[in-house]
Amino acid sequence: MLIIEGARILDPAAGRDAVGDIVIEGERIRETRPVGLGREAARQAGEENCRVIDGRGLAAAPGLVDVHVHFRDPGFTYKEDIETGARAAARGGFTTVVCMANTKPIADNRETLEYVLEKGRKTGIRVLSCAAISKGFQGKELTDMEGLLAAGAAGFTDDGIPLMDGAFVRRAMEEAARLDTVLSFHEEDKTFIKENGINHGAVSDRLGIYGSPALAENSLVARDCMIALDTGARIDIQHISSGPAVEMVRLAKKLGAQVWAEVTPHHFALTEDAVLAHGSLAKMNPPLRTERDRQMLIEGLKDGTIDMIATDHAPHSAEEKARPLTEAPSGIIGLETALALGITYLVKPGHLTLLELMKKMSTNPARLYRLEAGSLAAGAPADLVLFDPDARWTVKDFVSKSANSPFVGQTLTGCVVRTICAGWEVYAEERRTGGQNGETV
Repeated sequence: MLIIEGARILDPAAGRDAVGDIVIEGERIRETRPVGLGREAARQAGEENCRVIDGRGLAAAPGLVDVHVHFRDPGFTYKEDIETGARAAARGGFTTVVCMANTKPIADNRETLEYVLEKGRKTGIRVLSCAAISKGFQGKELTDMEGLLAAGAAGFTDDGIPLMDGAFVRRAMEEAARLDTVLSFHEEDKTFIKENGINHGAVSDRLGIYGSPALAENSLVARDCMIALDTGARIDIQHISSGPAVEMVRLAKKLGAQVWAEVTPHHFALTEDAVLAHGSLAKMNPPLRTERDRQMLIEGLKDGTIDMIATDHAPHSAEEKARPLTEAPSGIIGLETALALGITYLVKPGHLTLLELMKKMSTNPARLYRLEAGSLAAGAPADLVLFDPDARWTVKDFVSKSANSPFVGQTLTGCVVRTICAGWEVYAEERRTGGQNGETV
């Protein structure tokens, strides 16, 4: 038995924010109790040698759930692999992640999907994976969604490759609605883009390139919101970056569509100006946009239009990112900084409470994929993150294979101290915060 004693318990599923003890028995949460009564619960259960973690000064929340990661395995393991990606996730407080299908080979078949899931089972956290919507990411022929669901697919996406054929998207949504599964969409109409990864605007003009206008995102978001409304499909608008796109999702929800939206920490924290300071480390698809867009993203988080925060963890090698700006690949890593960025840019300025942030990072992502996660209720899986919401630390020394982040060297607030998955401690950080070891009593 494991007791977390005296922590600030943040349970967004129950709307609870109170100090108390959490009692863990095996792989499940046994109960939560007022401060000091956790040990009494252990004695009542006849547990002689339970382990106690001092949670005073720390927040305890459901393990974070990231519905958008790239672990690059199989095919690109020089950037990341499932083991190192899982370690990065655990260090960031994540106990569940959903991998994207753009591996090599693409996860459009049972063999590749089962490879990812089998390797994921050996990591200590819960590694899930989407399968591809279209065979070979060609946007022409549907994969065997029913068979891939039976093989363990969490949902479906061609993330990285926008689906341009509206009729094909409609067929995919109809099939997803029939199977009651999730489709996630990368929304960028390539016909409007000349150089992707950089917003078409003041910065791109200064750099002498055209870039990627918000229109590329807005046009596909509008199309897919309306197709979702028509078909009844459950869809996720991935890494939303444009203010007008937020407005379209807001309208679709009002009309009754099952449209969810995710935003990355880099999109709510940075603007296109970061490209001038960080070059290719601030290049991603969709790109960082204007301050007005950033404020509209934050407003969407506040009013519930944007349901989730997802990292779009996208590792690349230093050599790849060192290429000229228009040639370097898009994407940054995000698992190890996401919680701190949420606290620094959303909680500290007063946009969200800590409880609301946890809902965006655990409960809502779990609800989208209908996972048994995102709750600290009795009987729930013992997946938790313990963090110091006030600790300040400087971004460096990633456990990911890659270090492509514009946040390197920045001081952030909020530090993960321990991550527990299925009752097992999969990450413990003593150095940065001076957190205390658990004692056996």
